[in-house]
Amino acid sequence: MLLCQCYIELNPVRAGMVHDPVQYRWSSYRGNGLGQLDSLLTPHSVYVGLGVTDEARQSAYRDLFRSELDSDLITELRMALNQGQPFGESRFIASIERAIGKRREVRPRGRPRKPVEDGASFLSGRATVHRYLSLAPFP
Repeated sequence: MLLCQCYIELNPVRAGMVHDPVQYRWSSYRGNGLGQLDSLLTPHSVYVGLGVTDEARQSAYRDLFRSELDSDLITELRMALNQGQPFGESRFIASIERAIGKRREVRPRGRPRKPVEDGASFLSGRATVHRYLSLAPFP
C-alpha cells in the first residue's frame, strides 16, 4: 500500500509538474509527511503502523521518499493498473481473489489447444498436411 502511495505522490514529480511532492496542490504528502491537517485524509492502518506518534509516522513516511522507486516496480505497478489487476504481496492478492471469486492469473487468449495424443499420429498428420501444402504440381 505504501509503495502505491509513493507512486501516486511522485506522479506529479515524474511528470515534471513539480520538483517535490509537497508542492503539488492535490497531494496528500503534506498531511502524511508533514502533519498538515486535511479533512479529506483518513489515515490508513498501514500508515498508522509506521510509528507510535504522529511525528514518528510523518518521519517514517518522509523516509519512504528519500530514494527513487525501482523502475521494475513502476513497470509492474503500471501493468497491473492497465490490466485492472490487483497489485501487492501474494497474501493480499489471494484475499482479493477470494473476495471477488476470480483468479488473477493471466491466461492466453483463445480456446485451449487440444492435447497431442501420441507422436506417431501427430507426425503422420503433419506429413499429410505438408504433402497438401507442397508447391509441387497436383498429380
